[in-house]
Amino acid sequence: MMDALFIALQLVLAVVGVYQFVFSLFGMYRKKKKDHFPATKSFAVLVAAHNEEQVVGALIENLKNLDYPKELYDVFVICDNCTDTTADIVRQHGVQACVRTNTNLRGKGYAIEWMLKELWNMPRQYDAVVMFDADNLAAPNFLSEMNDDLNGGARVIQGYIDTKNPEDSWITAAYGISYWYINRLWQLSRHNMNMANFLGGTGMCFETMMLKEMGWGATSLVEDLEFTMRSVQRGIYPKFNYDAKVFDEKPLTFKASSRQRLRWMQGHFTVARRYFFPLLWQSIKERSLVKFDLALYGVNVYIVLLTFLMTAIMGVDAVLFNGPNIANLYGYLPLWLSFVAVGANVLTFLAAMALEKITFKKVYAYLILFPIYLLSWYPITFYAFFTQNNKQWSHTEHTRVVRLEEVQSKQV
Repeated sequence: MMDALFIALQLVLAVVGVYQFVFSLFGMYRKKKKDHFPATKSFAVLVAAHNEEQVVGALIENLKNLDYPKELYDVFVICDNCTDTTADIVRQHGVQACVRTNTNLRGKGYAIEWMLKELWNMPRQYDAVVMFDADNLAAPNFLSEMNDDLNGGARVIQGYIDTKNPEDSWITAAYGISYWYINRLWQLSRHNMNMANFLGGTGMCFETMMLKEMGWGATSLVEDLEFTMRSVQRGIYPKFNYDAKVFDEKPLTFKASSRQRLRWMQGHFTVARRYFFPLLWQSIKERSLVKFDLALYGVNVYIVLLTFLMTAIMGVDAVLFNGPNIANLYGYLPLWLSFVAVGANVLTFLAAMALEKITFKKVYAYLILFPIYLLSWYPITFYAFFTQNNKQWSHTEHTRVVRLEEVQSKQV
């Protein structure tokens, strides 16, 4: 019975792996033709900030200089439960500081929900809402790209999330490699196939009418994934804009990274429990590959957990019980196939870096430590499974003050 279960589970994991690899191939190219429209859409640009006095000023300066008519967008900084001078710095830059104090409902999702209610009651109404984090920097063309997509019929848009500090440490380099891979071989591949993309927490744009109809309703630890699920359930598919870049600050240390990723995985478990089966059932009833694909993405956290548990069990069996005593799918396959599978996985990350024309020398040097980052997801996910009911928001401190010119000069 145990042998049959292991073989079945390994077969499922292998099929999922092949499925994702095949999908990644559709990100190897970019569609050239794109429609451009005059700047007509108005934007409320929301910045979520909790004790961000170190970095919020640089972002405000950046947003003031976007290549878009100034009369068509306003910036609002959500100063959420701040105990530092974030609100004062925002006001000094001539931007509206929207101060929220609620020690019971903490976290970005709740802050956004509160801010949207405030926004709907303001005299001026906007065509769309754009969201950034306080540690971000936006490319000058960001709003122009959002304007093009909105005029083209998109209702939810995700920009290209890049890393503003990939050379600061081996951890920031690992984040950079992961995001270049995600942007190119996950997001772009699905964009090329007219599938639903997933939101990444920043660099997001939402049509106002849609937000008012749906409500925000995403208050888990991963509000971006939760809203993605809610919108796809309603037949609204988020779109990816490869040319609208937002640069995000990544944690410098393994400890800070682990805390951030633990929060992500805890929230991911919550969203998977809530949305996987309803979305899967919808995909079957409607014969929708789009909804099936997103359901599979939602349950990916359980796939990681299952992979870790099965690997651990087989390892214990081999070391303590002179195994293998449990049937292994790979025992029925030629050895070279295992090396091909591992090689193909490594190749996708290298291919993504090549396709994205990454030139950071330190990042390539840090590649030797990248497997440690990948493997660390397993114990983090395992721990997250047992602590998934922890709803406490863990803030990632941001201190890296970088100007857009510095980021762009390093990319040349």
